Parts: sequence; structure tokens; C-alpha cells
Amino acid sequence: MATTADISKIEVSTGTRQLKKGRTMTDNELRELITSLAVAQAKTDTQLAKTDAKLNKLAEMYGGVGNNQGKVAEEFYFNSLKHNPVLNGIRFDFIEKNVTRSKRGIEEEYDLLLVNGEDVYIIEVKYRLHPKDIERMLGRKLSNFKILFPEYRDYRIHLALATFTLDDDVKQMALDQGITLLQRRGEVIETLAA
Repeated sequence: MATTADISKIEVSTGTRQLKKGRTMTDNELRELITSLAVAQAKTDTQLAKTDAKLNKLAEMYGGVGNNQGKVAEEFYFNSLKHNPVLNGIRFDFIEKNVTRSKRGIEEEYDLLLVNGEDVYIIEVKYRLHPKDIERMLGRKLSNFKILFPEYRDYRIHLALATFTLDDDVKQMALDQGITLLQRRGEVIETLAA
């Protein structure tokens, strides 16, 4: 006859077997879950890669449109000033386009430079003028010009922003800072000065 101790051993042994069996099932279920999560992650990564590629293509297209508009504006102002190199009543001897210079780790590109023996006009061209363009011109562009073009240190340096479109508040902001504005008016340039 089985004693209470024997019955307890049998129950413990049976419970241990069931626990091991349950643990084995849980381990298998866990492996299946990990596998399904890995598959889902791979699908998500693939979809994100496709989405990234589409976003990059859209950014490239949008950037291309903006760059093309800027190139059109630059070409218009270059051709107009090349044909008639007079700005604010000052006649210039030559015009340079897309001038880039580098010195001591500083590199800057200027859209247009008008130069005579006494004056130099730094002209930045924007399809649409924004306040940050004014800040950039008065800050970085002007200070870097003085470093990069020491041959013009005794010249009168003038600043101009050329644009196809601008808001009245931005226009006033530029004029208040003494920046000459060139604005397209039909097929000619209209010069606005403070």
C-alpha cells in the first residue's frame, strides 16, 4: 500500500513532468513568437526602405524645381546687368557670375559681382526673398567677402538682393538695412534703394 510520502513523490514527479512539458511548449511558443517578430520586422524594414526611396526622390525633384527657379532668376539678372552694367547710377566695368573663393578654411560663393575702380556690388539672387537671406547677406556673406577679396578693401562695398518676388515686410526690412533690391518688372529690372 502506498504511503502518503509515496503519493506525494508521485504527485511531485507528475507535476514536474507536466511543468517540463509546459515549459517545452512555452519555449516552442516563444521561438515561434520570436520568428514571427523577426519576419514582421523584416517586412517593416522593407516597407520603410521603399518609403525612404520615395521621399528621397520627391526631395530631389522638389530641390530640382527650386534650383531651376534660382538658375532662371540668376540668368535673368546676369544678362540684364551685363547688357546695362549700371546700378544706382554707378557704371561698372565688368560683371562676374558664380564667383567662388576659398581661403583659410572659409569658402563662399557669390552669385554676381559688379566691379569698377572704386565700387563693388555684391548681388545675391533669390527667386523669392526671405528674411534669412537678408541676415545671411549682412552677416556671413559680407564678412567672408572682406576676408576672401582683400583686393577690394579700399572699394566702396554695396549690397544688393535680386529677386522675382518678395513680400512688403521683407522689402522694407532689406531697405531699412541699406540693401539695394533688384526686382523684375516685366522684361526689365527695377532698382529699389533706401
